[in-house]
Amino acid sequence: MERTYLIKPMMDEIYPVIDYGKGVYLYDLEGKKYLDAASGAVTANIGHGVQEIIEAMNKQAEKVSFVYRSQFTSHPAEELAKKIAEMTPGDLNWSFFVNSGSEATETAMKMAIQYWQEKGIQTKTKILSRWVSYHGITMGALSMSGHTARRARFVPLLEDFPVINPPYCYRCPYNLEPTTCAYQCAQELETAINRIGAEKIAAFIAEPVIGAAGGAITPPKDYFKVIKNICDQYDILFIADEVMTGFGRTGTILALEQYGVIPDLVTFGKGMGAGYAPIAAAVASEKVMEPILAGTKSVMSGHTLSANPQTCAVSLAVLEYLEKNEIVKEVECKSVYLRNLLEKLQTQFSFIGEVRGKGLLLGLEFVEDKTTKRPFPRKAAVTQTIVTLAKEKGLLVYPAGAGTDGVNGDSIIISPPLTITKREMEEIFSLLKATFEAFSKQLAEQV
Repeated sequence: MERTYLIKPMMDEIYPVIDYGKGVYLYDLEGKKYLDAASGAVTANIGHGVQEIIEAMNKQAEKVSFVYRSQFTSHPAEELAKKIAEMTPGDLNWSFFVNSGSEATETAMKMAIQYWQEKGIQTKTKILSRWVSYHGITMGALSMSGHTARRARFVPLLEDFPVINPPYCYRCPYNLEPTTCAYQCAQELETAINRIGAEKIAAFIAEPVIGAAGGAITPPKDYFKVIKNICDQYDILFIADEVMTGFGRTGTILALEQYGVIPDLVTFGKGMGAGYAPIAAAVASEKVMEPILAGTKSVMSGHTLSANPQTCAVSLAVLEYLEKNEIVKEVECKSVYLRNLLEKLQTQFSFIGEVRGKGLLLGLEFVEDKTTKRPFPRKAAVTQTIVTLAKEKGLLVYPAGAGTDGVNGDSIIISPPLTITKREMEEIFSLLKATFEAFSKQLAEQV
């Protein structure tokens, strides 16, 4: 094989070369077809090869692809910011465009700290977050992340921001049920605030549905109301990390809408550009922007490619496509159908401990013993084995963490494009079943 100069995720692995994509499918150079049941990394929300987006991309490229944000603004950037203000609830009106979800959460962190500085409060510099969470790979974003495996190499350089347990009902740290727990995992936030001191805390950040670190862990219905009330009581901003869940993935523009909560800041990414362009955003409420507008009038953050017209034009086309085709309205119905198929698999395979999630962000957690919920040994590499077996059969699923420590557990995410059809969901079922049959055979051979 000809040597490669590209640093890939695993340097000793041979990756197929993708030739093109269409709808929910990708095709490699050998002609093999893959059903993209992961939307890549929960990103390709409207599928591959949508002609309208390609046309918008080409149209903008013929005008101008780049201007520097400190010198110019552009029509696509202005229109995209307006569109986001129209689509999001409450007064989340101010968009800061960046290139990735990691940059978006880090920008939101900086904006939260600056908010307090502009109000003359210099002590509020700490951000609180949860264990079994993921907010990005840059140092600030990783400091906020409670993803143990991804933090491990860099712990000496990171802040100790994760302080409370996630709303992990399948593995409740209190051994309680959601109907009788009084949201103890949310109440932990108040204890952490009192230990640290509210005067030191700028914000609390959380994913509405925990993605990469937890395989679509979904909180009970009033969890975020408890969280927001605690934040308000102690004068702490609430940041919603909707990089994975935003713009329809769970059936609403913000997943938090389904919990009756509006954050002070929200971050978007992934589905915002749907894989057609690298773009993300930190979106601030009028409350957050008010002291900044009255003070320095400048948010201390920025990137060379922030708000460039090319990516903004693409994102605007994606959001308009979502609206025009009423795609988000169909997500809940599709979710029920797909979840029923996954729960059917759960009854057929003893190693599927839980099916969970919201909308078309669904997770399967794998266990060695369903009764005790005992996870497989780490050395068994169950998640990677299942991901590999699925790929061999032409199905792409997203690997995720699981387990109370975020290390000793296995799960995958099923997150197809929001445009998926009933027939294609049935194909996911068939390919998953074949994958799990192959995995069951491997388990039997090891006994």
